[in-house]
Amino acid sequence: MRVRAARRYATEPVISTAAPDAAGEFARAVVVGLSDHPRWLPCRYLYDEQGSELFVRITETPEYYLTRTETEILAAAAPEIRALTGPRTLVELGSGNAAKTGLLLDAYARRNGGGGGGGGGPTVYLPVDVSRDALNAATGRIARAHPAVRVRGLHGTYESAFPLLPGLSPAMLVFLGSTIGNFNQTESLAFWGRVSGALRPGNFVLLGVDLVKDATVLNAAYNDAAGYSAAFTLNLFARMNRELGADLDLAALRHSASYNAAWQRIEIFAEFERDQTVRVRPLERALRIRAGERVMTEVSRKFVVSELEDYLAAFGLETRRVFTDPRQWYAVFLLERVPDA
Repeated sequence: MRVRAARRYATEPVISTAAPDAAGEFARAVVVGLSDHPRWLPCRYLYDEQGSELFVRITETPEYYLTRTETEILAAAAPEIRALTGPRTLVELGSGNAAKTGLLLDAYARRNGGGGGGGGGPTVYLPVDVSRDALNAATGRIARAHPAVRVRGLHGTYESAFPLLPGLSPAMLVFLGSTIGNFNQTESLAFWGRVSGALRPGNFVLLGVDLVKDATVLNAAYNDAAGYSAAFTLNLFARMNRELGADLDLAALRHSASYNAAWQRIEIFAEFERDQTVRVRPLERALRIRAGERVMTEVSRKFVVSELEDYLAAFGLETRRVFTDPRQWYAVFLLERVPDA
């Protein structure tokens, strides 16, 4: 991988752990979720190629403050994060286009001597994403912008990265974008249990989370005036038409997103405005959904700093620093895996 004396590093081939029967997995997930009451669909299926492009558009809207605020925090905090952790392999879950990660890689590569010497060798970056298109774009962009960084993508779910973590130590798991907010309580328990089990003491987690705030701000962020949030939700059903032959009339579906203060989360639904039959042709199934019924496509939980610190400490993840913005709208946690008591 070393390129002559210039110590430049290119991307290695993407590792794929995606299920060979991805279409079958999608079909089964749709049948399970739509057969349940209340009805739901797994949010990971929002991110096909078109969904990933729409999400990038959402992050650029004036209402969606999360990405801009997190980027501002990382731009200011990256040198301190690098100083606190020392040289690390960076493993990013749900990397997307990895735009914000470049701020971290700048700081790590700079302290590592630009690819050798003075800092323990080159920085290694392992982005993980379920979208191969997004992953290929991210690895190529990072390789061009950060030639001293060794990049290798992992195409698969978050869980596919966990078995690799012990062998990558010293490592820092990077989980940005408040993606942890998409997990319900049961999923969160399972996720942090696996993270805790995979990380060795002395390894770190860099976690971005959206904080509880005024409902007006939150509701606007998930109902942008340009309509990208609505298009993102409905693209999941368009994907079902494309890949499963669902025969849905998308014009009779409506995006609905609102803040549930009791649960401290945004809840996002597709509401059926007329009766429709959802066909899942690979499994020869058909499910009837009545007018007025809603299908939950996503939740986005919001957090309180002190409560999250206590919660994560139960998994052996001690808070070392919390970086936030002047409005206290968003926070980036630097967590260290400590030895179990």
